[in-house]
Amino acid sequence: MSRIGRKPIPIPQGVEVRVHDRNVLVKGPLGQLQWGLNPGIQAKVENGEVSFTRQGDSAKLKAMHGLTRAEIANQMVGVKDGFKKNLEVMGVGYRAQIQGSELSFTVGYAHPVSLTLPKGVEASVDKQTSISLKGIDKRAVSLVAAQIRSMKVPDVYKNKGIKYIGEILRKKAGKAGKK
Repeated sequence: MSRIGRKPIPIPQGVEVRVHDRNVLVKGPLGQLQWGLNPGIQAKVENGEVSFTRQGDSAKLKAMHGLTRAEIANQMVGVKDGFKKNLEVMGVGYRAQIQGSELSFTVGYAHPVSLTLPKGVEASVDKQTSISLKGIDKRAVSLVAAQIRSMKVPDVYKNKGIKYIGEILRKKAGKAGKK
């Protein structure tokens, strides 16, 4: 049995979990999320806990067992507290600004680069160099953060680019050259 999948998830106060057909609905103070169960995975809500079982022992089913449990646990945290990712824009002349539901970046290209925010993810820009993403869906918030970072991956030689706050970049020395 999957070590992660077999652990029951305690339901936090203020969060409601329902299993209907092949869907698990997680409802909390910040909103609601839904996860479709794969064939072979069953969910039960009892005694203030959600537990998952699987029908077989195939490698794919074992992986889906653990994935389903982790996703539902993340959804419970999301609808109760939400998720937040912070990014920093580093470089001379590099900046970010928000225009409605779009983030626009000036990061050293000949044109500004923009990204439309998906539904459920909110962004705020502070001092044109600090971006904060918030939402209840961990997957969506992390995906948007990764897309923003990929617009200009941090350069370890020049310390320019977009990085996560808390990410440590060691500046590398360039080539010494011939003498």
